Parts: sequence; C-alpha cells; structure tokens
Amino acid sequence: MKILVVNAGSSSLKYQLIDMDTETVLAKGGCERIGLDGAKLVHKANGKETVILSPQPTHNESIALVLKVLTDPEVGVIKSMDEIDAVGHRVVHSGETFDKTVLATADTLKEVEKLSDLAPLHNPANLIGIKACQAAMPSTPMAMVFDTAFHATIPAHAYMYGIAYEDYEQYKIRKYGFHGTSHKFVSQEAAKYLGREGDATFKVVTCHLGNGSSISAVKGGKCIDTSMGFTPLAGVSMGTRSGDIDPAVVEYLCTKKKMSAEDCMTYLNKKGGMAGISGVSSDFRDLVKAKDEGNARATLALDMFSYQCKKFVGSYAAAMGGVDCIVFTAGVGENTDCVRKDVCSDLEFLGIKLDEQKNLERNNGKIREISTPDSKVKVLVIPTNEELVIARETLELL
Repeated sequence: MKILVVNAGSSSLKYQLIDMDTETVLAKGGCERIGLDGAKLVHKANGKETVILSPQPTHNESIALVLKVLTDPEVGVIKSMDEIDAVGHRVVHSGETFDKTVLATADTLKEVEKLSDLAPLHNPANLIGIKACQAAMPSTPMAMVFDTAFHATIPAHAYMYGIAYEDYEQYKIRKYGFHGTSHKFVSQEAAKYLGREGDATFKVVTCHLGNGSSISAVKGGKCIDTSMGFTPLAGVSMGTRSGDIDPAVVEYLCTKKKMSAEDCMTYLNKKGGMAGISGVSSDFRDLVKAKDEGNARATLALDMFSYQCKKFVGSYAAAMGGVDCIVFTAGVGENTDCVRKDVCSDLEFLGIKLDEQKNLERNNGKIREISTPDSKVKVLVIPTNEELVIARETLELL
C-alpha cells in the first residue's frame, strides 16, 4: 500500500510518498511560494533532485503539479495516481473534538473549520490542502492526523488553567500541547528499542528540541503532560518564542513599549527566546559557535534553555513517580551534544548517567544510546519521523 503524506501551509506544501509494505520513502519534496511570484516545486526521488518552476496561484495547482511529477516517466515513482491508496494530512489542532485520526468528510472538515480560532495560522491552510487533494483525487480516502491528538490523554488536573471554569467551558481555554506526532513516534520507538512495548509501567520523558521545543511525559504509551499549552508559545524558551512568562509582563510591556496586545504577542513569538536573549541568532549552531568564542549572552541563552529543559525532565519524573528513559529528538535534540549534556547534568539522583564519549558522537540517523551501561535511566537519541506517523495512522484508520 502506498500512502501520500501532505503537510499544507499557507504558501507551501510538503509531501512524501511512502510504501507502507516496507515503510520506505519513495519520493518527497515540496511546493514553495504558492500564490506568489517565483513558485517552484522541489522533488527528490531515486537519488535525484528535480526543480520545477511553475506558477501556482492556489494549492489546487500545487497538488496537480505534485501528482504530475510523481507519475512522470522520467522522475516519477508510480505509473498512475491509482497507485496512491490514501492520503494522510497533517492537521495542527483537534481541540477537544477529536482524540484520534479521522477520515476527511464533509462533517469532519466542518468541525476542523470551527477549530480555526485555536490555530488561525495552521488549520485553515491544512484545510485548503485537504480540499485541493479531494478535488484532484475524489475517490481516494483522506485521513486527518492531528498534532494535538496524542496529548488528548492528559488528565484535567494537568491541562486546566487557573481561570474561571465558565471561560474554559465557553472558550475552550486549556493546555492542548503540540508536536504530538513526534512525541508519539519517539516514545513508541523507545519502548520498542528497550523491549517495553505494551508495558503500562514504562515511563519516558520525550524532549522534542528544535527551533520550536516541547517536552512530554509519556506513561504506558499515553501522554500525561506536556510543556506547550494553549498555543506553542508556552513551555521552554525556544528559537524566537519566549516560553513560559508571567502573564502580567504582557500588560507591562504594552504600557512601556506602547504596543497593542497583538503587537506584544508578535514580540513574544518572534523577538524572544534564544534570538532575543543572545542577540546573535535563533539557530543553536550559531549560539554554540558564539559561546565557544566567549559570547556571554549566547552562553546565557544556552544555559537558560538547558536549565528549563532540565526542570521539565525533573517535574515529569515526579509526575510519573519515576522515569525509565529520556529521549532527545528533533534538530537540537539530535545534533547539539552540549545541550544534552547540560540537561542531564546533576540528575544522577534520578539514576541518569551520561556517557560523555557516546554523547559526542555525531547523529547517524539511527537510535543511539548515550547513557552508561550502569545508568538506571536510559538516555536515547532518536531521529523523529512525523511523516511516518501520519502514514501509519492513515493505514491503521483504513
């Protein structure tokens, strides 16, 4: 069975075609600058990269272009669209409406549209991609795989905020969490690697660390807490996002800098985090280089990030009554050894012992165990694969 995975943004569309019999990626690529001048498609298959410059006024033209290149006699990987058995779509927000993957029908699409207030930059774009695929492939099943669905198992005492309960009921203001497909994938891979599949007592803290970062507590395969909240702005400080902050700071900043609430949210999302603290960059590679050169603010930014991650690891170990495994994933988690070292330092009381030599080894795209043989808590580096999760969820639904 071949499943096409689609992740549609407002002006972009990424795709992968996966053969689910072997879970092999047959082709992948993306359309850029949809609706803008200079639109192009970058397609990778059979070890070759093909770039096609073509006007793409809407996502309809983008999907048509993707299907054309997938079936192209020279650079394609299938003979016809009939070989695509289903399409799995990434949808960011499921609200409280969906707690699992569902088929895209008139009714479910209408419900996702109602949730657009919770993810105004993402859900509408995701819907555009789904409808474009439906127009091009009307007889092919479409599945919606939600970023937030893995966190649907978080109990009320962990997802509620200290606001009037009536406002939660009316406006659905609560913690939702994000990066759910990544947390699900790496927690399952950790259980498989350690021979703990189906073990209801297996406790893992998954650290998805990148330009956007979130940390989750997963017990017995179910998420019980996560660091991001109502929006992806919450949790640890990130590339440009502030992370957790005293809510009163918003009013204070608005007064001092004469900003509107909307301006302040843009400030906290785009001008905070590592970039705001360091004054150097939001890219951790630049921060590490600057730290090595003696830049005090870059050092401070990295120290803040690692310290905040460490606090979440400790608090989630407490929430679960212990921890069996720590997983690092995503761009920073997989590639930045100093962050992993600093997060794990001084956690020996939890039974964590890091093998410093193994931690320095470069990411090879495979699971790496970087804890010492006598470490009670296993520390793993697991490359994430959100597209494969979407394909697996689509296959399971069918």
